[in-house]
Amino acid sequence: MAREPILKTWKLFIGGAFPRTESGRTMILWGGDDRVVAHCCQGSRKDLRNTVEVARQALPGWWARDAYNRSQILYRIAEMTEGRTAELVDAIRAVPDPDSDQAPTAAVARKEVAVAIDRMVTFAGWCDKFAQVLGSRNPVNGPYHNFTMPEPTGVCGVIAPNQPTFLGLVSHLAPVLAGGNVAIALASELNPLPAMVFAEICATSDVPGGVVNILTGYRHEMIPEFADHRDIDAIGGAAETAKERRLLELGAADNMKRVRLETVGDGDYFDDESRHSPWTIEPFTEMKTIWHPSGS
Repeated sequence: MAREPILKTWKLFIGGAFPRTESGRTMILWGGDDRVVAHCCQGSRKDLRNTVEVARQALPGWWARDAYNRSQILYRIAEMTEGRTAELVDAIRAVPDPDSDQAPTAAVARKEVAVAIDRMVTFAGWCDKFAQVLGSRNPVNGPYHNFTMPEPTGVCGVIAPNQPTFLGLVSHLAPVLAGGNVAIALASELNPLPAMVFAEICATSDVPGGVVNILTGYRHEMIPEFADHRDIDAIGGAAETAKERRLLELGAADNMKRVRLETVGDGDYFDDESRHSPWTIEPFTEMKTIWHPSGS
């Protein structure tokens, strides 16, 4: 008798742990042959509220770490990701595109993982350097030095695109972390499996609990909650539709959070060199200006 495989139910990633959703709901992920490949938690408003509390508690410790240490941690994430390339390739290919009913080829999936690793290494390198690019010494009339320096914005929401499922998440998450912020990411609705494998990577690397949090769920339920939550300081990522962008911008206008979104299709995640720029960190920083006397 053939053995039936055990289907995994992927949980949320909050505060370095893997709790189930408080609602008890799950999402069914279907393979290309109408076969159930996994279940994922269907996140709720309360899950997001709980995650924001955890992320807020983790912010002071992450902010206080020196930039070189944050760089080491991001590099460790890249190392761990490299070691789980095969698993990530399988996760990317597990769920087909509903428009074409085709999953990415193995070659495309391997390229996606490789580019995501390189992008994480790039932002690991920027952690202790972007302040020199974004900051400045300002000319003033008087016996003073005047400096402008970037500081983290705080708790940031990251809305991953549906595709590419893994590279899209990493591309928007890495600048947020490099800037000293903590992140609450909403994984691809189409295929959240690569994001949840990445959650396991973060849990077993040097990432402090609460710095990276990943939720799964339906975009039409979760995006309005991200927009309306008053303790999320900024939102970045990708809007799949004009309606999603409008929801996020209107919600942010009500509670004055910073929003930096791109619309899916605006840029190439694979070959766009601007995605390696330190200026992708800037939307998730606040500029602090200090004065210091000079001379005797």
